[in-house]
Amino acid sequence: MRVLLIEDDDRVAGPLVEGLSRFGFAVERARTGAEGLSASEPEMVLLDLGLPDMDGIDVCRDLRGRSDVPIIMITARDDEVDRVLGLELGADDYLSKPFGVRELVARIRAVTRRTRRSGLAAGGAQPGFPGSTDGSCRSALSQAQRIGPLAIDRRTRKVHLHHAPVALAPKEFDLLVCLAEDPGAVCSRKKILDSVWEANYFGPTKTLDVHVAALRRKLGDSAWIENIRGIGFRLVPQARPDGVDR
Repeated sequence: MRVLLIEDDDRVAGPLVEGLSRFGFAVERARTGAEGLSASEPEMVLLDLGLPDMDGIDVCRDLRGRSDVPIIMITARDDEVDRVLGLELGADDYLSKPFGVRELVARIRAVTRRTRRSGLAAGGAQPGFPGSTDGSCRSALSQAQRIGPLAIDRRTRKVHLHHAPVALAPKEFDLLVCLAEDPGAVCSRKKILDSVWEANYFGPTKTLDVHVAALRRKLGDSAWIENIRGIGFRLVPQARPDGVDR
């Protein structure tokens, strides 16, 4: 696997490059955010948040805007807000310094498994919609799960609301799919974390609340997702503008 390590501290980067190489990874190192952004696309990015030329959060945002490459944040910051923000922007995991190479390798393998499952769920779909020749979403909607005015196409990982596309980050889409498995039923926090992130997930639990809040904003109405205090969340079907909810 080709790994891009964006890390300015030689004391951290040296042992990581050596250790990952022993596990069979081909590691390219970038010392600045700009250098990392200009590197050829790898199969995995290890991103330090404390870079000398720009904030790692901005690097994460830029990388995710152009690619679905898996990103693991490496941080010495104690502020949970930074970690949650990075995850919300599309990072797949994070590690707090100090950490061992074996733990990092385990995280890389876990993230790789998740992204491969997501790719299989997407069915290798190409951009656009099957059978559509005019750019409209009508043909895609016929293959999607309908929940009131909401349409979720798992094959293409596309979402439409009132026939308008809704741009979701990968984790936001997976969260919506999890809740949509049984609309109206309560989905526990543990089940969501196990399904959307991974079984035995041990990152910040606030991550789930951040993603729920982001998904609510993108759906345009917080009533779509109800918080069942102390238990979890449920997707509440909303009526169409004409009052028809099927």
